[in-house]
Amino acid sequence: MILPLKYEKRDIKKSPTTVRLEGNMPAVFYGRKQASTPIVVSTREFEKVWKKAGENTVISLEGVGEPVQALIHAVERHPVIGTPRHADFYVFEKGQKLEIQIPIEFIGVSPAVKDLGGVLVKVIHDLEIEAEPKDLPQKVEVDISTLVNFDSVITANQIKLPAGVTLKLDPEEVVASVYEPKEEVVEEAPVDLSTIEVMKKGKEAVEGEGSEEGAEAKDAS
Repeated sequence: MILPLKYEKRDIKKSPTTVRLEGNMPAVFYGRKQASTPIVVSTREFEKVWKKAGENTVISLEGVGEPVQALIHAVERHPVIGTPRHADFYVFEKGQKLEIQIPIEFIGVSPAVKDLGGVLVKVIHDLEIEAEPKDLPQKVEVDISTLVNFDSVITANQIKLPAGVTLKLDPEEVVASVYEPKEEVVEEAPVDLSTIEVMKKGKEAVEGEGSEEGAEAKDAS
């Protein structure tokens, strides 16, 4: 999938603030064999494309001369409201393979979680892959229904990748597993019966002394 995005060359005499007040935002595209080129894109259109593309979809920058195919490399956001303020586009060469991380989406239901009361442990959230830009997936799905007991694990080499995509992670790396919760046994502190007996005797002695004092006081009167 290739998403088009219109651009214009940026007039460097205009400040970034002026560009943004016009409903646009400053950006730049560059690559190993592509000189850094300052451009301007519509903020609204960029947000639409960014939402669909993320950082794993090819963008066709169209405006001056031949379209330039690139990936969104970095986006600067407003520190308060989060809207994009500047974007970097990386222009790749034809046939060039890129190493990137793509998000993992866990799907399905694990019997070990549903039936045995286990806790799903997502060890890895992003998968390292290599592919040509045209073959880059936006995400990869991992079916957790294979986690049937507490000994089950899903490793990186068990993930099905699209054609043209190569795993760059250790194949034996654990991606997901299930944790068996253990009930904590609360041990009660042993009761020292001798201490209780001593305390009891002490109390009786005190009570006895009080009675004798009361009797002496009565005789004296």
